[in-house]
Amino acid sequence: MDLNGRQLSEGEVARLMLSESSLAHVQRVPAIIGRGQKLQCQRCGSQVLEALPNGQHYCASCVNLGRITDQDSLYRWPAQPMTQNGTLTWTGHLTPEQAQVSQALIESAMQRHDHLLWAVTGAGKTEMLFPVIAHALAANQRVVIASPRIDVILELAPRLQAAFAHLPIAVYYGDSGEQPESQLVLATTHQLLRFYQAFDLTIVDEVDAFPFAANPMLAFAVKQASKGAVIYLTATPSQELIKRVQTKTLAVSYLPRRFHGAPLPVPKIAFGRHFQRVPAKVRRVLLETVASGRQVLVFVPQVDWLPVIERLVAKLGLSVASVHAQDPERATKVQNFRHHVWQCLVTTTILERGVTIYRCGVIVLQADSALFSAAALIQMAGRAGRSADSPDDPVWFFASHYTRSLATATSQIALMNRRGQHALSTV
Repeated sequence: MDLNGRQLSEGEVARLMLSESSLAHVQRVPAIIGRGQKLQCQRCGSQVLEALPNGQHYCASCVNLGRITDQDSLYRWPAQPMTQNGTLTWTGHLTPEQAQVSQALIESAMQRHDHLLWAVTGAGKTEMLFPVIAHALAANQRVVIASPRIDVILELAPRLQAAFAHLPIAVYYGDSGEQPESQLVLATTHQLLRFYQAFDLTIVDEVDAFPFAANPMLAFAVKQASKGAVIYLTATPSQELIKRVQTKTLAVSYLPRRFHGAPLPVPKIAFGRHFQRVPAKVRRVLLETVASGRQVLVFVPQVDWLPVIERLVAKLGLSVASVHAQDPERATKVQNFRHHVWQCLVTTTILERGVTIYRCGVIVLQADSALFSAAALIQMAGRAGRSADSPDDPVWFFASHYTRSLATATSQIALMNRRGQHALSTV
């Protein structure tokens, strides 16, 4: 097992059956510190502690990683420099704008300054990361790319492995199992709670996504796992990040247009009711999109909609599947959709980001649902138009009412397009 820079509980250490001699140089700290009402978990930073019948307290916030109490310890392995073959094997080329951003990221990493990459969906954020990752690896530094979403990690893993073909890459998520010791790590942000001062460069993708944006524990995990610069990636930054930019505590690079230069598809809004029955207007859009040689992502607000919509779409003669967060075949279904096994994939917001499907239209049913924030709508719309040969994939928001989230999402997309056009005119 890779123990370089790891932070493990007593239970995890016991399961590994490590000898006392192997723990001689491992730092051992109390899992929970403080007294009385001021207890704090040292693994996740939470102060939400619950009492046990025996008088001990345990951390309720990170209990899904294994229960720790105020009588337990955490074991912290020191981070060691690593030298592996991290040569960049990617043979693609960055646009001048992308290259400028990439150089700015390298400079921030060298100076150990945090940096925000604020770029529209489909701007090529992953490719812009390759040079800064290669620079860190060449300096014998360790790099982690983390995201709140498993789907993002699973999407990135093969792309990173292809870009650094000679380097073993460790990929950590809930049930990923043992991973090779690696200079380059991909992980869900929850898994960073199992590292301590381990990474010289930390990259957090989709930093605005649930659950990261609403969970201080995950920000604590990023801070605790890092010992160098942190690069944040998003198309829709939080007010906190924007405030840090404004107060000059966070460097920023802004890329307002996609790598192929075409504008973001602007959603069309259609009003109606009873979208769970797939009304005639929705059926027409579905059939027209598929007839144009495209696939379709259909987003719905609730899991219980999935079988209903899937069955009705199948009655139209289209090949279709559905997927949600707890689906055991989630990864396989997304991969099959990418390989054109199905014409249509019905999904919840789990696929609103981090998934790239070329020549794919987007339909959002009940887009006025309170479950769809403006940021979520922007991300869902951003699944369309990602290829240079089909930049105008259709995006439809079907709603019963016009909401603030709908207005904000469409106006933000239009604003991004204006900024992108301005950037193009000044080149």
